[in-house]
Amino acid sequence: MAYIRNREELLSHGDVEARRVALDIVEHALDKANPYSAAKSHISLSGNILTAGDVRIDLSKRGKIYVLGAGKASFPIVKALEEVLGDRIADGVLICKYGQEGQLQRVRLRFANHPVPDEAGFRATQEAVELARKTQAGDVVFCAITGGSSALMTMPVESVSLEEKKLVNRLLLRSGANIFEINSVRKHLSQVKGGRLASMIHPHACIINFTVSDVIGDDLDYITCPTVPDTSTFADAHSVMTKYDLWNQVPESVRKHLQAAAAKDESPKAKDLADHDIHSYILVPGTGAVEAAYKKAQEMGLSTMVLSTMLQGESREVGGTYADIAREILATGRPLKVPCAIIGGGETTVRITGQPGDGGPNQEFTVGAALLIDGIGKVAVLGLDSDGTDGPTDLAGGICDELSVKRAASVGVDLFASLETHNVSPALRKLGDSVFTGATGTNVNDLKILVVLSGH
Repeated sequence: MAYIRNREELLSHGDVEARRVALDIVEHALDKANPYSAAKSHISLSGNILTAGDVRIDLSKRGKIYVLGAGKASFPIVKALEEVLGDRIADGVLICKYGQEGQLQRVRLRFANHPVPDEAGFRATQEAVELARKTQAGDVVFCAITGGSSALMTMPVESVSLEEKKLVNRLLLRSGANIFEINSVRKHLSQVKGGRLASMIHPHACIINFTVSDVIGDDLDYITCPTVPDTSTFADAHSVMTKYDLWNQVPESVRKHLQAAAAKDESPKAKDLADHDIHSYILVPGTGAVEAAYKKAQEMGLSTMVLSTMLQGESREVGGTYADIAREILATGRPLKVPCAIIGGGETTVRITGQPGDGGPNQEFTVGAALLIDGIGKVAVLGLDSDGTDGPTDLAGGICDELSVKRAASVGVDLFASLETHNVSPALRKLGDSVFTGATGTNVNDLKILVVLSGH
């Protein structure tokens, strides 16, 4: 399956050979990280015997089967469930981001906005909550909740309006906080996150979580957080608000809720859900795309290493580090001899202090690298958000090579200024270096690839 829809344009200029290698690696990585086949391998039905992971269920002794889902990698999982279970599925609700392609037969497919929640997501979440609350003892509830669900499955606490929650979300996304910090706040402003949806499902129903990880370390309560016990607390949310100086920027209702919360308001912990029958399976780990990229680069005859699967920090600075490694390789042959590929993954961030432009962390990573590989040799750097949407844009990321700075100057694009104003998307679009995939069907950690074929 081809994922990069503007591949021909990306190979029409610059160092075509280095670009082609980087794009081939990415295509393979996205294909291997798609959860559809993994879901199919985790579930089977023989007569009345349903096997899901290591759970074996006799459906003749059970009630109804329901499906609840939300996220950018959830559609392929639910599609696989429908194909295996067919009309045994009594009902379901799946909330996907606008632009998700495909149709479902037994599960209600709803669309909402990401990364900032909207009214459509709120209405769809109400449907999901209604379904959860009507479950009975003996029912089986498949939950396909993946990255992106924090915005798509949205139901603020009663004292906070949706508009106020949207403002908090924007502030968190611009603060430079990592996903663990962001979600510790969002969980404590929600009626469904942090295990609260699980608590709405009948305690004697069987919950089976099929998910895909987009967080470093694959912590379940930051992947499929509505349907597993929460490990974060109000105290953690307080720390994030203080660390990023957000208390005076958020609405009064938010301050009151976070500061005056009682013990009864805390999200469900392991002890609170101990009587629930919950089984969780990570179909594709956060490192799935990185591991697939590594294998593909090796198959292509490149000396290859994984730099890290835990990359964090300011995106442009990580891009600069990739450029430094390229220069080191060409100057000393360390850490790899050419031709080679450096593969990395994680979740880098962008801290925005002024009015934001148009861009995303992987695009800033790419431009940050471009400024420091100018003219050094046959080198390409690519940054990609695996779900196909980098930040609040319709781009998956960007690609650059040793000719990017020269090409930018020839068409009047100031790459440095685009970084300073966090407005890199227009620059990459004008250069024809923005990577477009549309919804990929997966959502694991970002991919950051360096290809070094030779020096000058």
